[in-house]
Amino acid sequence: MSAADGSGYAPAPVPAPVVAPGEFVVGAVRLDHGHIYGMCEGLAGAGATLRWVYDPDPARVAAFRARFPQVRVARSEAEVLDDPEVRMVAGAAVPSERCALGLRVIDAGKDYFTDKAPLTTLAQLDAARGATARTGRKYAVYYSERIHVEAAVLAGQLVGRGAIGRVLQVIGIGPHRLGSGRPDWFFVKERYGGILCDIGSHNFEQMLHYAGARDASVAYSAIANHHHPEHPELDDFGEASIVMDNGSSGYCRVDWFTPDGLSTWGDGRTLILGTDGYIELRKYVNVATDEGGGHVFLVDQAGEHHLTARGNVGYPFFGQLILDCLERTENAMSQEHAFKAAELGVRAQLGARVLAP
Repeated sequence: MSAADGSGYAPAPVPAPVVAPGEFVVGAVRLDHGHIYGMCEGLAGAGATLRWVYDPDPARVAAFRARFPQVRVARSEAEVLDDPEVRMVAGAAVPSERCALGLRVIDAGKDYFTDKAPLTTLAQLDAARGATARTGRKYAVYYSERIHVEAAVLAGQLVGRGAIGRVLQVIGIGPHRLGSGRPDWFFVKERYGGILCDIGSHNFEQMLHYAGARDASVAYSAIANHHHPEHPELDDFGEASIVMDNGSSGYCRVDWFTPDGLSTWGDGRTLILGTDGYIELRKYVNVATDEGGGHVFLVDQAGEHHLTARGNVGYPFFGQLILDCLERTENAMSQEHAFKAAELGVRAQLGARVLAP
Protein backbone atom coordinates (compact mmCIF):
# COMPACT_ATOMS: atom_id res chain seq x y z
CA MET A 1 0.00 0.00 0.00
CA SER A 2 1.10 3.55 -0.70
CA ALA A 3 -0.76 5.35 2.06
CA ALA A 4 1.04 8.64 1.68
CA ASP A 5 -0.19 9.50 -1.82
CA GLY A 6 -3.30 7.33 -1.91
CA SER A 7 -2.22 5.41 -5.00
CA GLY A 8 -2.52 2.16 -3.13
CA TYR A 9 -6.26 2.75 -2.82
CA ALA A 10 -6.93 2.70 -6.56
CA PRO A 11 -9.22 -0.15 -7.66
CA ALA A 12 -8.02 -3.01 -9.79
CA PRO A 13 -8.77 -2.54 -13.51
CA VAL A 14 -12.42 -2.89 -14.48
CA PRO A 15 -12.79 -6.47 -15.74
CA ALA A 16 -13.43 -7.18 -19.41
CA PRO A 17 -15.51 -10.06 -20.84
CA VAL A 18 -13.75 -13.38 -20.37
CA VAL A 19 -15.40 -15.36 -23.18
CA ALA A 20 -16.53 -14.69 -26.73
CA PRO A 21 -20.18 -15.01 -27.85
CA GLY A 22 -21.34 -18.62 -27.80
CA GLU A 23 -18.50 -19.92 -25.63
CA PHE A 24 -20.53 -19.98 -22.41
CA VAL A 25 -24.27 -20.56 -22.86
CA VAL A 26 -26.73 -19.86 -20.05
CA GLY A 27 -30.41 -20.57 -19.53
CA ALA A 28 -32.65 -18.68 -17.09
CA VAL A 29 -35.26 -20.79 -15.29
CA ARG A 30 -37.78 -19.44 -12.75
CA LEU A 31 -38.14 -15.68 -12.52
CA ASP A 32 -39.93 -15.36 -9.18
CA HIS A 33 -37.53 -12.72 -7.85
CA GLY A 34 -36.26 -9.67 -9.70
CA HIS A 35 -32.66 -10.52 -8.84
CA ILE A 36 -32.69 -12.75 -11.92
CA TYR A 37 -32.10 -9.58 -13.97
CA GLY A 38 -28.96 -8.64 -12.07
CA MET A 39 -27.71 -12.22 -12.27
CA CYS A 40 -28.16 -12.40 -16.03
CA GLU A 41 -26.85 -8.89 -16.68
CA GLY A 42 -23.72 -9.71 -14.71
CA LEU A 43 -23.14 -12.92 -16.66
CA ALA A 44 -23.84 -11.23 -19.99
CA GLY A 45 -21.44 -8.42 -19.13
CA ALA A 46 -18.74 -11.03 -18.60
CA GLY A 47 -19.40 -12.50 -22.05
CA ALA A 48 -21.98 -15.22 -21.39
CA THR A 49 -24.61 -15.94 -24.04
CA LEU A 50 -28.19 -15.99 -22.73
CA ARG A 51 -30.01 -18.55 -24.87
CA TRP A 52 -33.10 -19.71 -22.99
CA VAL A 53 -35.74 -18.49 -20.57
CA TYR A 54 -38.43 -20.55 -18.88
CA ASP A 55 -41.05 -19.65 -16.32
CA PRO A 56 -44.63 -20.91 -15.95
CA ASP A 57 -45.87 -17.30 -15.87
CA PRO A 58 -46.03 -15.83 -19.41
CA ALA A 59 -46.05 -12.29 -18.03
CA ARG A 60 -42.72 -12.81 -16.32
CA VAL A 61 -41.29 -14.33 -19.49
CA ALA A 62 -42.47 -11.35 -21.52
CA ALA A 63 -40.86 -8.93 -19.07
CA PHE A 64 -37.61 -10.88 -19.20
CA ARG A 65 -37.58 -10.86 -23.00
CA ALA A 66 -38.14 -7.11 -22.97
CA ARG A 67 -34.78 -6.84 -21.18
CA PHE A 68 -33.09 -9.71 -23.05
CA PRO A 69 -34.81 -9.90 -26.46
CA GLN A 70 -32.33 -12.41 -27.87
CA VAL A 71 -33.42 -15.28 -25.59
CA ARG A 72 -35.60 -18.14 -26.78
CA VAL A 73 -38.70 -19.04 -24.81
CA ALA A 74 -38.55 -22.66 -23.66
CA ARG A 75 -41.73 -24.71 -23.48
CA SER A 76 -40.57 -26.40 -20.30
CA GLU A 77 -37.73 -26.52 -17.81
CA ALA A 78 -36.64 -29.78 -19.39
CA GLU A 79 -36.07 -28.08 -22.74
CA VAL A 80 -33.42 -25.90 -21.11
CA LEU A 81 -31.84 -28.74 -19.12
CA ASP A 82 -31.70 -31.00 -22.18
CA ASP A 83 -29.74 -28.51 -24.32
CA PRO A 84 -26.19 -29.94 -24.38
CA GLU A 85 -24.69 -26.50 -25.06
CA VAL A 86 -26.11 -24.95 -21.89
CA ARG A 87 -23.33 -24.86 -19.31
CA MET A 88 -25.12 -22.99 -16.55
CA VAL A 89 -28.71 -22.44 -15.42
CA ALA A 90 -29.50 -19.25 -13.51
CA GLY A 91 -32.61 -19.25 -11.37
CA ALA A 92 -34.46 -17.02 -8.92
CA ALA A 93 -37.22 -19.35 -7.78
CA VAL A 94 -39.20 -18.98 -4.56
CA PRO A 95 -36.51 -19.45 -1.85
CA SER A 96 -37.91 -22.75 -0.54
CA GLU A 97 -37.83 -24.14 -4.10
CA ARG A 98 -34.32 -23.04 -5.04
CA CYS A 99 -32.58 -26.15 -3.79
CA ALA A 100 -34.88 -28.56 -5.62
CA LEU A 101 -34.28 -26.63 -8.85
CA GLY A 102 -30.54 -26.73 -8.21
CA LEU A 103 -30.55 -30.48 -7.70
CA ARG A 104 -32.35 -30.94 -11.03
CA VAL A 105 -29.84 -28.66 -12.76
CA ILE A 106 -26.89 -30.52 -11.26
CA ASP A 107 -28.40 -33.91 -12.13
CA ALA A 108 -28.66 -32.67 -15.72
CA GLY A 109 -24.89 -32.06 -15.73
CA LYS A 110 -25.05 -28.25 -15.54
CA ASP A 111 -23.67 -25.72 -13.09
CA TYR A 112 -26.28 -23.83 -11.08
CA PHE A 113 -26.40 -20.12 -10.20
CA THR A 114 -29.14 -19.19 -7.76
CA ASP A 115 -30.37 -16.08 -6.08
CA LYS A 116 -29.82 -15.79 -2.36
CA ALA A 117 -30.92 -17.27 -0.02
CA PRO A 118 -29.88 -20.42 -1.89
CA LEU A 119 -31.90 -22.71 0.41
CA THR A 120 -34.08 -22.51 3.50
CA THR A 121 -33.50 -25.68 5.58
CA LEU A 122 -30.61 -27.74 6.88
CA ALA A 123 -31.97 -30.76 5.03
CA GLN A 124 -31.73 -28.83 1.78
CA LEU A 125 -28.19 -27.79 2.71
CA ASP A 126 -27.20 -31.43 3.20
CA ALA A 127 -28.74 -32.35 -0.15
CA ALA A 128 -26.95 -29.52 -1.95
CA ARG A 129 -23.61 -30.33 -0.35
CA GLY A 130 -24.07 -33.98 -1.28
CA ALA A 131 -24.92 -33.16 -4.90
CA THR A 132 -21.90 -30.91 -5.42
CA ALA A 133 -19.57 -33.39 -3.73
CA ARG A 134 -20.93 -36.26 -5.82
CA THR A 135 -20.83 -34.52 -9.18
CA GLY A 136 -18.28 -31.72 -8.92
CA ARG A 137 -20.93 -29.35 -10.28
CA LYS A 138 -21.29 -25.82 -8.89
CA TYR A 139 -24.10 -24.43 -6.75
CA ALA A 140 -23.13 -20.75 -7.04
CA VAL A 141 -25.00 -18.03 -5.16
CA TYR A 142 -25.81 -14.43 -6.07
CA TYR A 143 -24.85 -12.66 -2.84
CA SER A 144 -25.47 -9.40 -4.65
CA GLU A 145 -24.79 -6.98 -1.80
CA ARG A 146 -21.09 -7.81 -2.08
CA ILE A 147 -20.45 -9.22 -5.55
CA HIS A 148 -22.67 -6.75 -7.44
CA VAL A 149 -21.90 -3.54 -5.51
CA GLU A 150 -18.76 -1.70 -6.58
CA ALA A 151 -18.10 -0.21 -3.13
CA ALA A 152 -18.17 -3.70 -1.63
CA VAL A 153 -15.85 -5.04 -4.34
CA LEU A 154 -13.38 -2.21 -3.74
CA ALA A 155 -13.50 -2.82 0.01
CA GLY A 156 -12.53 -6.43 -0.59
CA GLN A 157 -9.58 -5.33 -2.71
CA LEU A 158 -8.42 -2.91 -0.01
CA VAL A 159 -8.75 -5.47 2.76
CA GLY A 160 -6.85 -7.97 0.63
CA ARG A 161 -3.98 -5.49 0.24
CA GLY A 162 -3.77 -5.02 4.00
CA ALA A 163 -5.06 -1.45 3.99
CA ILE A 164 -6.55 -1.76 7.50
CA GLY A 165 -4.47 -4.63 8.82
CA ARG A 166 -6.11 -7.76 10.18
CA VAL A 167 -9.90 -7.60 10.23
CA LEU A 168 -11.34 -7.85 13.73
CA GLN A 169 -15.05 -7.20 13.20
CA VAL A 170 -17.56 -6.76 10.39
CA ILE A 171 -20.90 -5.00 10.96
CA GLY A 172 -23.58 -5.12 8.28
CA ILE A 173 -26.72 -2.98 8.22
CA GLY A 174 -29.33 -4.11 5.70
CA PRO A 175 -32.54 -2.06 5.80
CA HIS A 176 -35.04 -2.65 3.00
CA ARG A 177 -38.28 -1.02 1.86
CA LEU A 178 -41.28 -3.32 1.97
CA GLY A 179 -43.24 -1.39 -0.64
CA SER A 180 -46.32 -2.85 -2.28
CA GLY A 181 -47.03 -5.60 -4.78
CA ARG A 182 -45.02 -8.31 -3.02
CA PRO A 183 -46.08 -11.84 -4.04
CA ASP A 184 -47.99 -14.04 -1.60
CA TRP A 185 -44.99 -16.30 -0.92
CA PHE A 186 -43.08 -13.35 0.45
CA PHE A 187 -45.22 -13.44 3.60
CA VAL A 188 -45.14 -17.21 4.21
CA LYS A 189 -42.16 -18.13 6.39
CA GLU A 190 -41.89 -21.71 5.12
CA ARG A 191 -41.47 -20.31 1.61
CA TYR A 192 -39.19 -17.30 2.12
CA GLY A 193 -37.20 -18.79 5.01
CA GLY A 194 -37.33 -15.89 7.48
CA ILE A 195 -35.47 -12.60 7.45
CA LEU A 196 -32.12 -13.91 8.75
CA CYS A 197 -32.15 -16.78 6.28
CA ASP A 198 -33.12 -14.48 3.43
CA ILE A 199 -31.57 -11.02 3.46
CA GLY A 200 -29.40 -11.91 6.45
CA SER A 201 -27.45 -14.31 4.25
CA HIS A 202 -25.93 -11.30 2.43
CA ASN A 203 -24.40 -10.11 5.67
CA PHE A 204 -23.11 -13.48 6.81
CA GLU A 205 -21.38 -13.88 3.45
CA GLN A 206 -19.71 -10.48 3.81
CA MET A 207 -18.57 -11.21 7.37
CA LEU A 208 -16.84 -14.40 6.26
CA HIS A 209 -15.36 -12.79 3.16
CA TYR A 210 -13.92 -9.63 4.67
CA ALA A 211 -12.62 -11.43 7.77
CA GLY A 212 -11.09 -14.21 5.68
CA ALA A 213 -12.86 -16.82 7.81
CA ARG A 214 -13.79 -20.34 6.77
CA ASP A 215 -16.24 -21.16 9.56
CA ALA A 216 -18.33 -19.43 12.22
CA SER A 217 -20.95 -20.06 14.85
CA VAL A 218 -24.02 -18.03 15.76
CA ALA A 219 -23.66 -16.46 19.20
CA TYR A 220 -27.01 -14.65 19.28
CA SER A 221 -29.93 -14.04 16.98
CA ALA A 222 -33.37 -12.46 17.24
CA ILE A 223 -36.35 -11.79 14.99
CA ALA A 224 -39.54 -9.79 15.37
CA ASN A 225 -42.70 -8.67 13.69
CA HIS A 226 -42.86 -5.22 15.22
CA HIS A 227 -45.26 -3.40 12.92
CA HIS A 228 -47.00 -5.68 10.40
CA PRO A 229 -49.77 -7.62 12.17
CA GLU A 230 -51.57 -8.06 8.85
CA HIS A 231 -48.69 -10.38 7.86
CA PRO A 232 -48.14 -12.51 10.98
CA GLU A 233 -45.42 -14.70 9.38
CA LEU A 234 -43.32 -11.75 8.23
CA ASP A 235 -40.15 -10.98 10.14
CA ASP A 236 -39.79 -7.23 9.74
CA PHE A 237 -36.68 -7.11 11.96
CA GLY A 238 -33.74 -9.42 12.56
CA GLU A 239 -30.30 -9.27 14.12
CA ALA A 240 -27.49 -11.71 14.75
CA SER A 241 -23.96 -11.96 16.10
CA ILE A 242 -21.41 -14.54 14.99
CA VAL A 243 -17.95 -15.58 16.10
CA MET A 244 -15.61 -16.68 13.32
CA ASP A 245 -12.94 -19.36 13.41
CA ASN A 246 -10.10 -16.83 13.21
CA GLY A 247 -11.31 -14.85 16.23
CA SER A 248 -13.10 -12.12 14.28
CA SER A 249 -16.68 -11.27 15.11
CA GLY A 250 -19.66 -10.10 13.11
CA TYR A 251 -23.01 -8.43 13.68
CA CYS A 252 -25.87 -7.70 11.32
CA ARG A 253 -29.20 -5.94 11.50
CA VAL A 254 -31.76 -6.42 8.73
CA ASP A 255 -35.22 -4.93 8.56
CA TRP A 256 -38.13 -3.77 6.43
CA PHE A 257 -38.33 -0.22 7.82
CA THR A 258 -36.82 2.01 5.13
CA PRO A 259 -38.89 5.22 5.32
CA ASP A 260 -40.52 6.63 2.21
CA GLY A 261 -38.36 9.73 2.48
CA LEU A 262 -35.18 7.86 1.58
CA SER A 263 -34.20 8.25 -2.07
CA THR A 264 -33.53 4.54 -2.57
CA TRP A 265 -34.78 1.18 -1.28
CA GLY A 266 -32.33 0.91 1.61
CA ASP A 267 -29.37 2.59 3.27
CA GLY A 268 -27.16 -0.49 3.26
CA ARG A 269 -23.88 0.01 5.08
CA THR A 270 -20.92 -2.11 6.12
CA LEU A 271 -18.28 -1.31 8.75
CA ILE A 272 -15.00 -3.23 8.72
CA LEU A 273 -12.69 -2.77 11.70
CA GLY A 274 -9.03 -3.69 11.35
CA THR A 275 -5.96 -3.52 13.50
CA ASP A 276 -4.65 -0.54 11.50
CA GLY A 277 -7.80 1.28 10.43
CA TYR A 278 -11.40 0.90 9.42
CA ILE A 279 -13.65 1.07 6.36
CA GLU A 280 -17.24 2.22 6.07
CA LEU A 281 -19.28 1.45 2.96
CA ARG A 282 -22.26 3.60 2.08
CA LYS A 283 -23.40 1.37 -0.71
CA TYR A 284 -26.59 2.83 -2.10
CA VAL A 285 -26.88 6.40 -0.82
CA ASN A 286 -24.93 9.11 0.99
CA VAL A 287 -27.83 10.49 2.98
CA ALA A 288 -28.93 14.11 2.40
CA THR A 289 -26.56 14.61 -0.53
CA ASP A 290 -26.97 14.24 -4.27
CA GLU A 291 -23.94 11.95 -4.47
CA GLY A 292 -25.82 8.67 -4.83
CA GLY A 293 -24.14 5.47 -3.66
CA GLY A 294 -20.80 3.75 -4.12
CA HIS A 295 -18.86 5.41 -1.30
CA VAL A 296 -15.90 3.90 0.53
CA PHE A 297 -14.61 5.78 3.55
CA LEU A 298 -11.23 4.54 4.78
CA VAL A 299 -9.37 5.76 7.85
CA ASP A 300 -5.84 4.50 8.45
CA GLN A 301 -2.66 5.61 10.19
CA ALA A 302 -1.99 8.13 7.41
CA GLY A 303 -5.33 9.93 7.37
CA GLU A 304 -8.93 9.97 6.16
CA HIS A 305 -9.85 8.90 2.63
CA HIS A 306 -13.11 9.13 0.67
CA LEU A 307 -13.09 6.86 -2.38
CA THR A 308 -15.80 6.80 -5.03
CA ALA A 309 -16.32 3.32 -6.41
CA ARG A 310 -19.28 3.82 -8.74
CA GLY A 311 -18.22 3.26 -12.35
CA ASN A 312 -14.58 2.65 -11.42
CA VAL A 313 -14.47 -0.93 -10.19
CA GLY A 314 -16.79 -3.27 -12.09
CA TYR A 315 -17.89 -6.73 -11.03
CA PRO A 316 -15.13 -9.34 -11.37
CA PHE A 317 -17.21 -12.11 -9.77
CA PHE A 318 -19.11 -12.93 -12.94
CA GLY A 319 -16.11 -13.42 -15.17
CA GLN A 320 -14.38 -15.40 -12.45
CA LEU A 321 -17.47 -17.60 -12.10
CA ILE A 322 -17.60 -18.28 -15.84
CA LEU A 323 -13.91 -19.24 -15.85
CA ASP A 324 -14.43 -21.37 -12.75
CA CYS A 325 -17.11 -23.31 -14.61
CA LEU A 326 -14.93 -23.74 -17.68
CA GLU A 327 -11.72 -24.57 -15.80
CA ARG A 328 -13.27 -26.22 -12.69
CA THR A 329 -11.54 -23.78 -10.33
CA GLU A 330 -12.86 -21.79 -7.34
CA ASN A 331 -11.67 -18.22 -7.77
CA ALA A 332 -15.01 -16.39 -7.72
CA MET A 333 -16.21 -18.00 -4.48
CA SER A 334 -15.52 -21.40 -3.00
CA GLN A 335 -18.42 -23.80 -2.79
CA GLU A 336 -18.02 -24.20 0.95
CA HIS A 337 -18.01 -20.42 1.45
CA ALA A 338 -21.31 -20.12 -0.41
CA PHE A 339 -22.82 -22.92 1.66
CA LYS A 340 -21.40 -21.64 4.96
CA ALA A 341 -23.04 -18.25 4.53
CA ALA A 342 -26.34 -19.99 3.82
CA GLU A 343 -25.88 -22.30 6.79
CA LEU A 344 -25.32 -19.37 9.14
CA GLY A 345 -28.54 -17.78 7.91
CA VAL A 346 -30.55 -20.94 8.46
CA ARG A 347 -29.04 -21.58 11.90
CA ALA A 348 -29.50 -17.97 12.99
CA GLN A 349 -33.14 -18.15 11.91
CA LEU A 350 -33.77 -21.48 13.65
CA GLY A 351 -32.23 -20.31 16.91
CA ALA A 352 -33.60 -16.79 16.92
CA ARG A 353 -35.22 -15.34 19.98
CA VAL A 354 -38.60 -13.85 19.11
CA LEU A 355 -38.82 -10.27 20.35
CA ALA A 356 -42.36 -9.54 21.49
CA PRO A 357 -43.65 -5.99 21.09
